[in-house]
Amino acid sequence: MANSTLLLDEIQIRRIINRLAHEIIEKNGGCANLVFVGIKRRGLPLAQRLAEVMERVEGIRIACYEIDITPYRDDHKKQPLQGSELTAAEITGKTVVLVDDVLHTGRTVRAALDGVMKWGRPERIQLAVLIDRGHRELPIRPDFVGKNIPTSKLENIEVEITEIDGKDQVILRKPGDGST
Repeated sequence: MANSTLLLDEIQIRRIINRLAHEIIEKNGGCANLVFVGIKRRGLPLAQRLAEVMERVEGIRIACYEIDITPYRDDHKKQPLQGSELTAAEITGKTVVLVDDVLHTGRTVRAALDGVMKWGRPERIQLAVLIDRGHRELPIRPDFVGKNIPTSKLENIEVEITEIDGKDQVILRKPGDGST
């Protein structure tokens, strides 16, 4: 753990989620036509948290779905993980907000876009990420960013979410940290 730095704790993550929810409401003039699609694994719990905040503020429940990008990846072919599949009725004509924990090269988002488009034709797609660490390989830019954290290509950002990992935190792991 000597080469690790705690970047965000539970309170900071909660504040970021609240801010992002308000930014999404403001940019979209409310949330009546929104659908959240969380990128498997940590995108779904983040999307659900955003939806909870927005429901408290706007009084409207926002549907949250999960997308498994495995079949849409360009680097290897694997069997898709089990997860809910979107249907055209759930996203056609809606504003889909893709949610993920870390934006890095943009390849995960590209795969998610392919998956969403397979299931329907949203009015628009927006991207919300907890962390943007840079190093894009594709021309993808988030609409909503929790925190920009510039990193070297050798460093790693590790997001832990209570629903999956038992706690909320974001850690920067530097080269030489035996846990990577």
